Amino acid sequence: MSTGGQAQAWSPLRIAVYRNLWLALLAANIGTWMQTVGAQWLLVNTTDAETLVAAVQTASMLPILLFALPAGVLADAFDRRYLLISVQGFLATVGIVMTVLTATGHMGPALLLTLTFALGTGQAVTLPAWAAVIPQLVPRDQIRPASALGAISVNVARAIGPAVAGVLIAEVGIAFVFGLNAATFVLFAATLIRWKPRSARPTEAPERFTAALRAGGRYVRYSPTLRHLLLRIVLFILPGSALWALLPLVASERLGTSSHGYGLLLAALGVGAIAGGIGLPRLRSRMSASKLLGLAGVIFGLSLLDVATLNDLLAVTVALAPAGAAWVIVLANLNAEIQLFLPNWVRARGLAVYQVVFAGGQALGALAWGAVAQVVGLELTFLLAAVIMLLDAVALARWPLPDLRDVDREPAVIWPEVSLGVRPDPEAGPVLVASSYDVRPEREKEFMDAMRLVRGTRMRTGARRWGLFRVGEEPHRFVEVYQIATWGEHLRQHDNRFTGADQETEERVNAIADESSRSWHLLPAESVSRDPGAAADEAVATGDMTADPTGVGGPETVTRPA
Repeated sequence: MSTGGQAQAWSPLRIAVYRNLWLALLAANIGTWMQTVGAQWLLVNTTDAETLVAAVQTASMLPILLFALPAGVLADAFDRRYLLISVQGFLATVGIVMTVLTATGHMGPALLLTLTFALGTGQAVTLPAWAAVIPQLVPRDQIRPASALGAISVNVARAIGPAVAGVLIAEVGIAFVFGLNAATFVLFAATLIRWKPRSARPTEAPERFTAALRAGGRYVRYSPTLRHLLLRIVLFILPGSALWALLPLVASERLGTSSHGYGLLLAALGVGAIAGGIGLPRLRSRMSASKLLGLAGVIFGLSLLDVATLNDLLAVTVALAPAGAAWVIVLANLNAEIQLFLPNWVRARGLAVYQVVFAGGQALGALAWGAVAQVVGLELTFLLAAVIMLLDAVALARWPLPDLRDVDREPAVIWPEVSLGVRPDPEAGPVLVASSYDVRPEREKEFMDAMRLVRGTRMRTGARRWGLFRVGEEPHRFVEVYQIATWGEHLRQHDNRFTGADQETEERVNAIADESSRSWHLLPAESVSRDPGAAADEAVATGDMTADPTGVGGPETVTRPA
């Protein structure tokens, strides 16, 4: 089992296209860390150096909070490969400008921070698009090791980039470092250009930006599973961020070491993270996701206790290696679970929410723990963070992660093609869809329970409102009604927004009802044009020119689900 686990850990690298892109992204990550060190070093001798040096990190991270959600919309609306190529071209251009300005002595602090913000914006657009592309590169059963390899890439870059930058800055200057960073973006773009995906993206027109943004928000809001996964990230990140925020103070104030000692502590975290990423597939094969996350939380909590109580540099260094492994195990595992759960049509938007939660949790957590440390000191702060982390790990036994292994997330067309007697404009709306169900009294409770799940499928895929009503004159008959913003939005429901799990829910409801449901589309009266030929065809197909239980008019009725 051990050998198999090791093989599985590296199995995505056997796929040539993933291996090439992973190596190119590793180079880009190293270049990003080199650029950060170069930008900070360029400011160390300026007035207000402390504030300006810290502002480099802010300028790099702030775009994730500001632009990750819009970036997710773009990645779901357009071809992700072309989007990534375009963004790398933008990043390379910014890198070249930084190189030229630095080499000619025209790079001032304000300009440097502005260009750093521009690089951060490009990275914010890259993150959800790249994460959403991974399921196109590797089989579904290799997404978890691919996610772990992504974490390894980040931590290898964190270990190598600053060290290489330090040598190059001393030998050839900061401009050369900026130039190398620009070259890594060109390399990543060239690798993406060489990749020729087998399956082309659908040719349908992209959603309007605001509508797509709202659709992504609705999906997160009405997906209990996704909200649970995001909550687990928050509950781990908030106490865990104390380590990253306060480790420099631990090194300087409690351990009395220099920047070299601080580098040693970071190296221990990096080595542990790499080991955790390599060992994740083996651990995942031996225990459930919840048990694995609980174990990682306990390990991280104990590491926080060690940092709070130990005063020896070597002892703290040894204690930090397991913390690095636990950090990667939790985040890579949750990232993979989210990738596996999200359907393709909203995957980038869901991953963008993950990026915002991750970055926001780290940023807010760092601010909070810094304020706490000012009041109670480092030791009590780390003890408090450790207690919260350990309590969170214990809570996983009571509220485990949902088991997604048997949940069908493949796209499914669960409704037949719409056939109406009118021609609606795609922007016509709002649109009401009504479906009737005949249910025997002894199955009503079962039907109600199933319809609660149906409500979730409707709301996640585009409905703005939903209701279930009993017909007063016929108590055995129920009518489901939901509202959608536009006719075009409803057609997207038909085409690509449902999954196999949604289909199972629909089939369960239809099995409970005595007959197949009948559905009607209620359209704005003034926004459609009559099509007598289509109306006649519909009447012949249904064999009913007059019957209409809802009273909305025969031409707009269909006898199958909406």
